[in-house]
Amino acid sequence: MPDWIVSLLFVLLGFAGLIGGGDSLVRSASALAAIMRISPLVIGLTVVAFGTSAPELAVTLQSSWSGATDLAVGNVIGSNIANVLLVLGVAALVAPLAVHSRVVRIDVPLVILASAALWVLASNGRLGWIDGSLLSGALLAYLVWSVRQGKREAREVQDELVEVLHLEGLRKGHYLIRQIGLLLAGLLLLAVGARLLVMGAVDLARVFGVSELVIGLTVVAIGTSLPEVVTCILASLRGKGDIAVGNVVGSNLFNILAVIGLGALVSPRGIPVSPEALAIDMPIMLATAVACLPVFFTGMRIDRREGAVFVLYFVAYIAYVVMRATHAPYLARFEVAMLGFVIPLTLIALGFSLWQCRVRRLAERQARSPAAAEE
Repeated sequence: MPDWIVSLLFVLLGFAGLIGGGDSLVRSASALAAIMRISPLVIGLTVVAFGTSAPELAVTLQSSWSGATDLAVGNVIGSNIANVLLVLGVAALVAPLAVHSRVVRIDVPLVILASAALWVLASNGRLGWIDGSLLSGALLAYLVWSVRQGKREAREVQDELVEVLHLEGLRKGHYLIRQIGLLLAGLLLLAVGARLLVMGAVDLARVFGVSELVIGLTVVAIGTSLPEVVTCILASLRGKGDIAVGNVVGSNLFNILAVIGLGALVSPRGIPVSPEALAIDMPIMLATAVACLPVFFTGMRIDRREGAVFVLYFVAYIAYVVMRATHAPYLARFEVAMLGFVIPLTLIALGFSLWQCRVRRLAERQARSPAAAEE
């Protein structure tokens, strides 16, 4: 059997382990968070986000420890881009996603700040243990603050937990033990899946003569984003847009603070960051985070049109990464088309949406206070 088929089998088995482990982790972690009386939005921003980021964490830790550091960096950057453009885009195509005001005011700006901070910390070409400590410390501060905020909004979660216990005829103690068992099983599957995926991905990169960064930005990034895709689509279908959007925003924050932070801490010599990632991929990751703010702000929702634009941009980005890796002769034309036409048109459309939003809100204010409008 050819070596590349064996490597591909390892990758597929790794994906299966990551998806199964991530699903088990999300279900058990969400149930445990409900017992702790945490609100749905905060579950999406923290517990579910951490659960769906666990594949990225497992892959990055394994890659950092084994020396495949380009794969570790590419995995996180590619996953963050995929989470916004692919995951939110597909979920919005299924059903428009409502956006909680807290996400616009606090969490998206935090993702933008974390993305910019990562770019600055990596500007010297390496992420060391000091950088990892700073990122991990910021994560702990965010978790403590989010849990404190979420306990003030826990009524909906408690009602859902009571309903589950009643329907399944379980006592709280038995329910707790079962969820802890699922949590441990999920962690085990994640560890095994990550090991197989990293082995297969590194071998595929060598067989096809492409860099580990490219494999991380494409194959591994899309594969480790599958839990987010599944979670967001299910949440969208069930009308839980707050969990869907919170999952993606929280997952991106976890990818930067926890995945890269812990990866830099465990890597014996730190994580080197290639000039290519610094010059191209990190700015694109930051740009996708910034793009969320006006899209969310314009209508506090992501409709199908915006979802389609996100998906098309993701396809364009993957095409660009592949062309860059293969040194395609038409790469320069593609760059000119994106920079000269597509991006400016998108900025104009966003500006128009912001103007429409402002006009609509002014009209709503005038309708609520006729006296003020007359003055």
